[in-house]
Amino acid sequence: MTLISTATKTPIGTLHLISDEHVLLGATFGGIDSAIANLDLVDATRKIITAKSIPIVSDLLASYFDGDIEAINAIVVRQPGPTFSQAAWKAMRKVKPGKTLSYSDLAARAGSPAAVRAAGSACAKNAVVVVVPCHRIVKTGGALGNYAYGLDAKEWLLRHEGAL
Repeated sequence: MTLISTATKTPIGTLHLISDEHVLLGATFGGIDSAIANLDLVDATRKIITAKSIPIVSDLLASYFDGDIEAINAIVVRQPGPTFSQAAWKAMRKVKPGKTLSYSDLAARAGSPAAVRAAGSACAKNAVVVVVPCHRIVKTGGALGNYAYGLDAKEWLLRHEGAL
């Protein structure tokens, strides 16, 4: 089966997407090559076609950036990664828009309270940004922490969602 890629302009840059039908496999501000590099080995060998949009996914992302901050909750995602990262990404998706969670709390919700660095690593390796909302993870005390696409982008996303 063929994968679909597209690029969509957002207020914080061009978001490059790759999907398997309606399942989002990659979302990155880093370019389509970055999205392809983060696919699992099976998906990376599949043919990828470029389209104007991805059914369901593109509409939900457009709704999110237009102000319906809950819209991304309906997007189905899949990305490769170890067990702890999978648990951390699942926990990130449970953080409601307008709220934040500390790296320490993320580690606890992912099942390993002592794995704070691994929680940060799961954020850094997240291949489905915005939809798996690693931008909602902050330092204990509320400092923003890091974001692969810059703190301005993280701050914009958190303001858009009403967390700042």
